[in-house]
Amino acid sequence: MGTWKLVDKPHDAIPIANKFVFAKKQDKDGIVTKYKARLVAKGYAQQPGYNYVDTHSPVVRLETIRAILALAPTHKLIIHQLDVKGTYLNGILREKIYMKQPKGYSNGTPHICQLIKMLYGLKQAGREWNLELDQKLRKRG
Repeated sequence: MGTWKLVDKPHDAIPIANKFVFAKKQDKDGIVTKYKARLVAKGYAQQPGYNYVDTHSPVVRLETIRAILALAPTHKLIIHQLDVKGTYLNGILREKIYMKQPKGYSNGTPHICQLIKMLYGLKQAGREWNLELDQKLRKRG
């Protein structure tokens, strides 16, 4: 998926840990239909100024959404809804973040993972995804 690449550990790198989160997806009768696994970074170990600078990500207030929905019919506006799965995983990292090789993935070398894309759990994931989305919308608009 191009999420990371294995590299020699730089002398000043402090790789963060990770873990797998497992889930069972069930149908309406409670029968397991799918097993899912997600690798998440243990972002609580990130150090401000070292592997992240800003965590701010804009959010919309519910009152704003209600106002727009109330005004849409009056002004004959068309409303589109967007629900994106895996949104945070689409952001490209601007900082250099190193992570230990995931358990069960280790190839037996002392290499560490240099993250290229976001993982759930990183402190800057929301901000980076929002910046990425903003840039794409500006190109289209």
